[in-house]
Amino acid sequence: MKISDFVIYQVKPRWIFIKINTDEGISGWGELVSGTKTKTVVAAAKEMCTKIIGQNPFEIEQIWQRLHRSFFRGGPINGTAVSGIEMALWDIKGKALNLPVYELLGGAARSKIKVYSWIGGDRPSDVVEMAQQRWDQGFRAVKMNATSEMHYVDSLEKVDAAVERVASIRDKFGDKMAIGIDFHGRVHKPMAKVLAKELEQYHPMFIEEPVLPENEEYFAQISNEVSTPIATGERLYTRWGFKNIFKQGSVDIVQPDVSLCGGLLEERKIAAMAEAFDMAVAPHAPYGPVALAATFQVDACTPNVFIQEQSLGIHYNQGFDLLDFVKNKSIFQYKNSFVDIPKGPGLGIEMDEEKIKEVAQQGLVWNNPAWCNDDGTIAEW
Repeated sequence: MKISDFVIYQVKPRWIFIKINTDEGISGWGELVSGTKTKTVVAAAKEMCTKIIGQNPFEIEQIWQRLHRSFFRGGPINGTAVSGIEMALWDIKGKALNLPVYELLGGAARSKIKVYSWIGGDRPSDVVEMAQQRWDQGFRAVKMNATSEMHYVDSLEKVDAAVERVASIRDKFGDKMAIGIDFHGRVHKPMAKVLAKELEQYHPMFIEEPVLPENEEYFAQISNEVSTPIATGERLYTRWGFKNIFKQGSVDIVQPDVSLCGGLLEERKIAAMAEAFDMAVAPHAPYGPVALAATFQVDACTPNVFIQEQSLGIHYNQGFDLLDFVKNKSIFQYKNSFVDIPKGPGLGIEMDEEKIKEVAQQGLVWNNPAWCNDDGTIAEW
């Protein structure tokens, strides 16, 4: 079997799908991260794909090493391009062997995967109402943004508002609803300490990205001041990007993204490193159906994954849902806050290519929001 050609679809509102074909008629799907330098990501993927035409798609590690180990390596553009291609190759291999990918990565370590759902939106609001909706849908874990724009040193009014939102969910559901709180890198060290300390009394499931990953040395300081588990990792790529996090020992949960970190096997390697440091994994997956299906494959064979982000109905999708682009929708059926491990070959997903082609004609229009503080300085989104 040889790789014969490829096609890349830019799909409204925010998804980049790649389909890699072989000379034996078996095709595989991958997904790349959009929203930041989308055209550059697509160009990088095209350039990389031309280098693997004619190669054996089963030689995934060899292809990964060749694509990753350029002289100037790393970065989110290379990371997501390699990830999308690697994802598609595993899909091909699983389909060719008529096995789910997790069977090729060691086999199932669990029978089902716990999932959580987003509530509240970019600037969090109506969290109790949305948490009730998720409860009624069977979820027992939610995550929300802690706050909107926050300056290096900001008002306690914003801290109080964040605390009140979390308190309202805890008052409504008690300890039966787990609450993840995403600082989203919006909060700088001076306020992160204050906010984390004030939220601790409500026993969050975790606080995510309490500071930006480039300020990773401050994870230790926050960890020493609160008992709340700290999570990070959605912006990191490859096992080398996580190395200092593991060595530091202050983070409790890593969140690699299969569409950015280097693909399925790289995410599995990162999770294995985390296991050696007695750390949990909660993979990042707020994108489309291929990325989520691929993440489920890693979840299935990874014992230290304790919960999975899911992107059904996520607020960024602007009128579309990941179910709009798949034929076998049952892979994303949630029951009592769990999803069954996938059973189909490859990534276990059947894409609706005609629908993808139709929507791709409208173009990809979504970009990460650009925010400012009250004084006009740039704020983190």
